[in-house]
Amino acid sequence: MRLLIQRVTQASVRIDGEVVGEISHGLLVLIGINAQDTPAIADRLIRKALDLRIFEDDEGKMNRGVEEVSGGLLLVSQFTLYANCRKGRRPSFIDAAPPPIAQPLYENCIRVAQASGLTVQTGRFGADMKISLINDGPVTIMLDSAELA
Repeated sequence: MRLLIQRVTQASVRIDGEVVGEISHGLLVLIGINAQDTPAIADRLIRKALDLRIFEDDEGKMNRGVEEVSGGLLLVSQFTLYANCRKGRRPSFIDAAPPPIAQPLYENCIRVAQASGLTVQTGRFGADMKISLINDGPVTIMLDSAELA
């Protein structure tokens, strides 16, 4: 599993012109799921994202987590995080989990995030989404389950 985490001052997801998810201060989390991923991996990675101390404290140091700053979460499925561009010019997505595997794991990520008590908004699995954001910092961090073993 791969999470691309962006600290934002605002972020939203639109589908066919309609806003389906929106947060102000918080984290936009793009979620890529591999066919080898499990609910335990999803739990661990989402909890790691929630615990990251990437918000500034009173001294301007990144020392607070999203919960400490009462931030929101916008979770969006993003199979293209598993793009393989080694050969040719067209990316291969063979490493991305197919929808019957990916969707339940994405929904598991949502449940884990909601259990934190934070405001959680989402995109829509498999939809053509338009994402708008203002990256704060900018702060963008990639978490990969392969690196947390």
